[in-house]
Amino acid sequence: MHSINGILKSGLAGAFAALLAVSAHAAEGPAMKMVPDADVAKLPGVAFQQTLADSLPAAIKDKKVLKVATDLTPPISFQDEAGKLIGIDADIAAALGVILGIDVQMTNVGAGAAIVPAILSKRFDMTLSGINDDVELEKQVDVIDYMYDATTIMSIKGNPLGIKSMEDLCGKKVAVPVGTFQNRLVVAASAKCTTTPINIMSIPKMPDVLQAVRTGRADATVNGYATSVYTTENQTGKGVGLQALPDVRLAVGYLGMLVSKDNPELRDAVIASLQHMVDSGAYKAIMEKWGLGPLAVTTVKFNDAASMPVE
Repeated sequence: MHSINGILKSGLAGAFAALLAVSAHAAEGPAMKMVPDADVAKLPGVAFQQTLADSLPAAIKDKKVLKVATDLTPPISFQDEAGKLIGIDADIAAALGVILGIDVQMTNVGAGAAIVPAILSKRFDMTLSGINDDVELEKQVDVIDYMYDATTIMSIKGNPLGIKSMEDLCGKKVAVPVGTFQNRLVVAASAKCTTTPINIMSIPKMPDVLQAVRTGRADATVNGYATSVYTTENQTGKGVGLQALPDVRLAVGYLGMLVSKDNPELRDAVIASLQHMVDSGAYKAIMEKWGLGPLAVTTVKFNDAASMPVE
């Protein structure tokens, strides 16, 4: 899904984070209180747990508010026609609010590249967004590994160009989100092209990346496996339908929630609450609701990227 790995490797990470956090305000949506839909509210385990609530940091217990940043990547997090945040992350956020007895306020920060700065700038308590965990990211923030994912290729429906591998993207126009892990994969693949390199189109927002392929501006995109499978089955947007190439499954790893390294109490409270959801069956039910049951974890860990290298 998302990663700003290359940015974090540079010594300018802090300055970049501050600048991006400021510039992201214009694209930012309103803070929305997450309330579970009826199907989530009735799941086993989605009930107030005093012990877990007591484990929260004092500042959050006092305010009874948890500020969460997200961005739009179906089915992880996206908006319905009325503008309501829906998806796996929205359901998990709403369930956490019930379990911990607090208001979980979720804000769409506008782009995947704004997710890490949302934590580094301390504007948000945590993120709940499909961002790839990797060892470089873990040097900057704590990453709660809450589901698996991989990377695949998406083409126009029917795959008229016969794309079957990353090598087939050489000489093609490939759209990818700015500052993401997938962007880095495409750059690396282009460097290996023996003839014409990949024409890389870096676009800020994931919905606009998909639209570029739908409308023929791009030949393909390299995207998270979960998002690609969901998009294939639930076409949205104008233009030709899209198709994931399920036989292409690259860089299997985790998607993670981000928490500041100086907030271990919050990290541990969230991990314990998620594990409670896993043990009760609520978490698996949410994953299956969005068609991603096979990507569910059975144990919630943090900073575990080294055990599942994405490259």
